[in-house]
Amino acid sequence: MPIFVEIFKKMESINPYSQEIIARYDEIDALAMNVLIDQNHQAFSHWRTLKYKQRGTYFKKMAHLLREKKQELGTLITLEMGKIIGESVAEIEKCAWLCDYYADSTENLLQPEYYDADVSSSYVRFDPIGPVYGIMPWNFPFWQVLRAAVPTMMAGNTFLLKHAPNVQGCAHAIEALFNEAGFPDSVFTNLVIPVELSDQVIANPLVQGVTLTGSRRAGQAVAAAAGRYLKKSVMELGGSDPYIVLADAQFNESCKTGVCSRMLNGGQVCIAAKRFIVEERILDQFIEEQKALLENMWLGDPMQETTDMGPMARADLLEGIEKQVNESVKMGATVLTGGSRIDDKSWFYKPTLLIDVKKGMPVYDEETFGPVSVVIPAKDPEEAVRIANDTIYGLGASLWTQDIALAEKLAARLEAGAVFINGMTKSDPRLPFGGSKQSGFGRELSNYGIKEFTNIKTVWIK
Repeated sequence: MPIFVEIFKKMESINPYSQEIIARYDEIDALAMNVLIDQNHQAFSHWRTLKYKQRGTYFKKMAHLLREKKQELGTLITLEMGKIIGESVAEIEKCAWLCDYYADSTENLLQPEYYDADVSSSYVRFDPIGPVYGIMPWNFPFWQVLRAAVPTMMAGNTFLLKHAPNVQGCAHAIEALFNEAGFPDSVFTNLVIPVELSDQVIANPLVQGVTLTGSRRAGQAVAAAAGRYLKKSVMELGGSDPYIVLADAQFNESCKTGVCSRMLNGGQVCIAAKRFIVEERILDQFIEEQKALLENMWLGDPMQETTDMGPMARADLLEGIEKQVNESVKMGATVLTGGSRIDDKSWFYKPTLLIDVKKGMPVYDEETFGPVSVVIPAKDPEEAVRIANDTIYGLGASLWTQDIALAEKLAARLEAGAVFINGMTKSDPRLPFGGSKQSGFGRELSNYGIKEFTNIKTVWIK
């Protein structure tokens, strides 16, 4: 039976480089949305019965398609959100790795766990719970979706996607990949809905969980709705990640990696290095080197292989980072390079380096989602840890020193979901990903992430 859909608005996909409209997508109304949720729930009744290897076969096909179409899909990412083409293709390749990892590992990750409880047998099993609703951001439009969907679905759940409006082309492409890989109908569903309908998805009794990657503000709203309707939730929110460089660190590597970590994806990464906390003995040298590296970056057409950084993804994001920098400068911060747009028309913001930054300034207290580095001095490792923890966030942290024993002691005291020693923070399917404090709760990836949306069920046999 055909679904008659009332169209009341269109989503626009705009090329951040040319600012031309790529496509418009029809939003659906609440009636059509609930029909799709019902179909997703019906698909769950079959999907949950498949063995892990059977589900894995579908994701192996998905991995093959991702690698086969990586240039095409990478181009779509670049056109819709502006990251340079090399980073976009790498994102698709990482998604293929993710699919392979869970296709190969889920059976082992979700093996029943046996315990000695003075009876014949007692064990814990991990059963699927039903449709899970994923609210996903635009900055990694394939990776963020599949990072949530693949383990959730390999555990036997179905997935409902609400993607960011500006990357709806990517959302449609992901759904098309599921169809081309032969997945059963409706196990993955793209909901083209406005934010106003999101609470209704969470409230729907067929939906059993909700996962969000986004801002702290979005997390507060979605977590409140999930709590109101008693739905299990995972919140992966913002960060103001410290990047600590002690005096004995490998200097050149720490500088180059720091710039890469901060400027990757145009600085629009939740787990990017944002506050560079540098021991005073090497502070001047570090600032000089980072300034030189930033000024050597080439900004331009993100489709060109020689471009180092593309435009910001949206005009409002450009305005946001501009406001944070300008307000901080008014409060006493010093701009060593950058600190402005390239011109009045484009969405480019110059790679920026700020010093003389103090608590109370936006670039110290808030998440800066753009190409802005902040360098803060620390007298010693103790003060570096204190400054690192002086934030409402706790997503990731990076620590550079050749004294690994000291690094591990400091890592234990850093208030973050992950600490990378002598490397930049990143996600890896084999390792849990998530934050503490107001960076959210719950975990994605690894054996921890795949169990988030399962019924951890005790079986006791006398």
